[in-house]
Formats: sequence, structure tokens, C-alpha cells
Amino acid sequence: MRREKNRTGRPPTMQDVARLAGVSQPTVSRVLNQSRTSIPVSKETRERVLAAVRELGYRPNTTARSLRTQKTYMIALMIADIANAFYHPIVRGVQDVAHRYDYDVLIANSDHLYENEKHFCEAVLRRPVDGVIMTPIHLTYEDIDRFLRLSGTPIVALGDHVNHPQVDIVHMDDRQATYDGTRWLIEVRGYRRIGCLTVPAAFPPGPRRLQGFNQALADCGLQYEPQHLLWGDFTIESGRRAAEQLMARNDLPEVLFAFNDLMAIGAILAFQDAGLNVPSDIAVMGIDNIAEATIIRPRLTTIAQEPEDIGRKLATALFERIEGKVEGPRRFFASPYTIIPRESA
Repeated sequence: MRREKNRTGRPPTMQDVARLAGVSQPTVSRVLNQSRTSIPVSKETRERVLAAVRELGYRPNTTARSLRTQKTYMIALMIADIANAFYHPIVRGVQDVAHRYDYDVLIANSDHLYENEKHFCEAVLRRPVDGVIMTPIHLTYEDIDRFLRLSGTPIVALGDHVNHPQVDIVHMDDRQATYDGTRWLIEVRGYRRIGCLTVPAAFPPGPRRLQGFNQALADCGLQYEPQHLLWGDFTIESGRRAAEQLMARNDLPEVLFAFNDLMAIGAILAFQDAGLNVPSDIAVMGIDNIAEATIIRPRLTTIAQEPEDIGRKLATALFERIEGKVEGPRRFFASPYTIIPRESA
């Protein structure tokens, strides 16, 4: 197939593709949009069209397509902390599903800040998308309800703390996961004095994880000692600070259960900087199983979530709403977790 030259210097059009492929413009449209119509397109015709697209370097006019279909072919994704590797596979899972629907993904980062979450909602209202996936930490019921009413956009959220009847939820059972992890530390590893590095109620997973931790101790006839309860904010730095506070009290527990991997890694680094050996002097366990969990030495014992599975579930649920395949009240989708024993505990 000879290369067709565009004498005007303008970008190639669908009409140019049709001319080079020797087919009609509607046929090109059916091939590119994978339309389900009563008029079939043969394999040979499809290959000719796609070859012409490649040769001309044709890119569909998304503005024209949006005007024709009344869709933006864009979804928005708000994550809580782009520096936290836990979210990276979630983004990958969302993008993989979106790609199958020929959608782009607009990604925003809230840094766990309420003003950033509200700014994200206002930005979406100014620049509409066809659907929203979010990890809201501080948005209230009223905030989400207002956004739904003004945008008319389906929302899927990560975390069962989002309590709105029109928002689908994907979540890990935080309470059960920390319950199982705490009992594993007691019954399998044999620890009796267990410290806890949690987060304030402003971070929704914190209270659920603390409930599971406390219930496991109670069911095993134990309780945490007040000096072993520490607070962070899901960052490495807060893990360091908590470990330093713990060492300053001169009364270490046998193991510190941090409620995410970043805090656990920060604690390990602080213990090692102070000359302590992990796990001989104090063991450490985390939650998430981020990539850094296998890089830190000793490697981190943790409760693994499956973030890519979470991302795929979030996006699949959203596109079922966008495509009109599902209507009605919100749905819940659970994501599994697994205890991963390594050298830190």
C-alpha cells in the first residue's frame, strides 16, 4: 500500500483513511469504534483500514466523537497519596480496564487533605468526565451527595467508610485483616507484648484496624499496654517519629504492628539507626505489601492487599454504571488479603 501524501499539511482525517483503504467513511468509523451494528465488517476490510490508520498516522478526533456520542471518553481517578506505592498498582488496574473501553484516565492526588479532595470535585464539575473513582478520606456525605447531584456522574469509591446509597464500594475488610494478623503474631509467632502504630480517626482505615487489633488481643486474653500505643499518619516519617517516641519510653514491646507498610519501614529504619536489631530486639509487622517491603532489610512481614485487583474492581464497577449495564443501589466488592511471613517478625 503506497503512502498517501497530504498536500495541505493538515492532520490526516477519517476521510483520508477511507480513501487510502478503499472503503467508505462509515466503514472506517465502525472499525475504529468497534461498533456493534447489523452491518458486519470482514476481517480483510478491518485489516485494510487499520493498515491505512497506521500508515497515515491517523488519530481519531475525540472532540468530534464526544459531540456525536455525548461522552467524554475520560474518567477521573483521585488517589490519597501518590508517594505511597500501594496506590501505583491500583492506578495500573484502573488504566488497564479503561483501555479496554478506549477511555483515558485523569489522575489526581489529594495528599490526604480535605481541601484537595474538594478541589478535585470542583475540577470535575468544571471539566466533566463520564465517571469518577476516588479514595475520599475527608469528604462528607453532604460533599459527595452535592457532587453526585451537580455532576450526574457515577462514582465508585475505595473504602467502606463511604456511606452513600449511590456509590459503589471496593474494600478490604480492615477489621478482620488486623484481627487475623494480630492473632497470627500471638498464636504462630508467639508474641505476647504487642505494640500498635495506628492513625487518627481522620484516616478512616485507622479505627477499623484498631478495633480488629483490640478484639484479637481480648480474644487471646491480652491487652495492649498504653505506652505501646502510638500514632502516625501513614507516612515513613511518622513511623520514624513513633519508633523514636517508643524508644524514649525505655519499654519496648516484643513486636510493633504498624497499620501500613510505610510506617513499618520508617519504624525499622529508626530502630536500626538507634543500634537495635530487628527482629531480635523488636519485631515489626505492616499492612499492604508494597514493593519496598521486600527491599528493606530485614524484609517486612506484612498483610498483603491486592491493589491491582482493587483497581480492576473499581474500574469494572464504574464502567458497568457508565455503560448502563447496572442500575439501582450501591454494591460492595471485597478484595482479598494474605499474611506474608518474612524476616522482620
